[in-house]
Amino acid sequence: MPAPASVDPRLLRAFVTVAEELHFTRAAVRLYVAQQALSRDVRRLERELGSELFVRTTRQVTLTADGERLLPYARRVLQAQDDLLAAAGQARPLLVDLNSPGLETPRRVLHRARELAPGHELMARYESGLTWAAGELLAGRLDASFGRFAGLAPALRSGLAQQPVRYEPMAVVLPEDHRLASLPEVPLAALAGETVYAGAGNPRTTEWTDLARLLFEGRDIALAPPAPLAVGDEEFQRIMARTRHPILTVVDFPALPSTVLRPLVDPVPLSPVSLVWRKGLVHPACDALRRAAARLAAEEGWLVRPAEGWIPASDAAVMSVR
Repeated sequence: MPAPASVDPRLLRAFVTVAEELHFTRAAVRLYVAQQALSRDVRRLERELGSELFVRTTRQVTLTADGERLLPYARRVLQAQDDLLAAAGQARPLLVDLNSPGLETPRRVLHRARELAPGHELMARYESGLTWAAGELLAGRLDASFGRFAGLAPALRSGLAQQPVRYEPMAVVLPEDHRLASLPEVPLAALAGETVYAGAGNPRTTEWTDLARLLFEGRDIALAPPAPLAVGDEEFQRIMARTRHPILTVVDFPALPSTVLRPLVDPVPLSPVSLVWRKGLVHPACDALRRAAARLAAEEGWLVRPAEGWIPASDAAVMSVR
């Protein structure tokens, strides 16, 4: 592969994005450009390098051997550019995953961070679960997310950093005519014999399903089998109305029609929430996000663990790291 005198970082970013998506349309959406403009940039880079970087067919896009060799170098160049711009106060937007619309903890941290860093753009994303978001963080398609860090595979955790944010009390969403709906709080023992939905089968949220499995163990509470993956509130409500299973969630979960939300007690199960980002990330807005999480945790007592709280030992160890 001949070495040109210089390479426009914009062309490298086009190449890296297509290499990650292996799809020109999806890559164009990520970069907020027209597909034709993206294709032109990739072709221009190939001409400047004197090498084909992709094999394109009507069905798929794959990297050539030269493309495979270039990819790690291009990523390092772009990271260096991002670091330089951050140091000069010209950082790119910080992409922050809030998991799902309506969840209060990540939303409040993001809003506080925007107050602390008004000169920087922090953009919300919704990836549904930390397991999925972790892969996006490591690939550089996201910058920060929230969730149960101890529930990630060791290979994912090794490339990520985390900051404990909150012990969030857990709850159940019940059909409004459920036998337990009249209770102001639901003792865990009262769920014995019930089948409770906790995202089983959803590859984006395996850390949440694992937490539910640990909570239900020895309590005669069954984990609901996988349901069709519902996209959007309306579809989620429709599927849950059909199965009528209680839904394991957290106390700040947004209201759904024809349901009630009840905190769980005796003991109070806790969902451990961490702020998670890619190791080595340099960005002033990420610093603001960390400050926002720490300040809210202190103001709201989010990291004060209730004496009657339940949490797995592996999570307690992660949350003790401050």
